Amino acid sequence: MHQGNQTTISEFLLLGLSSQAEQQKLLFVLFLGMYLLTVVGNGLIILAIGLDSHLHTPMYLFLANLSFADISSISTSVPKMLMNIQTKSQSISYACCITQMYFFIVFVVVDNFLLGVMAFDRFVAICYSLNYTTIMQPRLCILLTAIPWVLSNIVALTHTLLFLRLYFCDSNTLSHFLCDLAPLLKLSCSDTAINDLVLFLVGSSVFIFPLALILFSYVCIVLAVLRISSTAGKWKAFSTCASHLTVVLLFYGTIVGVYFFPSSAHPDDTDKIGAVLFTVVTPMMNPFIYSLRNKDMKGALRKLINRKSFLL
Repeated sequence: MHQGNQTTISEFLLLGLSSQAEQQKLLFVLFLGMYLLTVVGNGLIILAIGLDSHLHTPMYLFLANLSFADISSISTSVPKMLMNIQTKSQSISYACCITQMYFFIVFVVVDNFLLGVMAFDRFVAICYSLNYTTIMQPRLCILLTAIPWVLSNIVALTHTLLFLRLYFCDSNTLSHFLCDLAPLLKLSCSDTAINDLVLFLVGSSVFIFPLALILFSYVCIVLAVLRISSTAGKWKAFSTCASHLTVVLLFYGTIVGVYFFPSSAHPDDTDKIGAVLFTVVTPMMNPFIYSLRNKDMKGALRKLINRKSFLL
């Protein structure tokens, strides 16, 4: 535990992704573009699902929730970062920092759980296709949608309540573009052993359980697909999973690449790289993956765009 005078901090300073003035304009344009792409892309997916009755199925209900979580995830961090660049200010109030940390945890965790739920949905659709509508009844779908949101808020609330008991002594400067839990714990002069233990245990559980469900689902799916005699039947079954599998590989590939094989040259940048990939890159890519690899979604988006063109 670092010793120092315990003080009440009213704000933190976010150093951002770069301190070089010439890079600030580039970062502003780059992240503004990615933010707009993410909001528009995921917003169109939610609109298309809501307006097209053919997409009122469990798979697209879960996808709409994933798109909403992605919009919310990027909105917790990027607007504040863009405002800081534009105003040349690095400050964020203590209350805003805690709020940002809370929602950052919520949306990263809910993404994780939703991917597990979507894998279970594909497992039922392919392995129990004849009983799919019987199993995936509205009540179960609502439950499977609500559980990720409830659990993610419980996880975030646990971390936040444990964080609120900490004191800060010498520094309020965060080498980050958002208030992320792990870097914040490093600033505290209180004993963070409990926080670190809970972060490890809860973080491991949040990572392992959805991943185990995804792996189990896809092992069963592969075995079921291999039992299909026709090549066309195999391709049709696999094509229903292609978009989800691509998003899973992107999401968990990010976790493995950033946290299991961090850069030895810049170890302190691990949290920043992870945050950018989770809150910006992955949410931006999801609409492209689902719209390019999903025939039903492409058709719904085309009808939505044609409808808007007609109204104009």
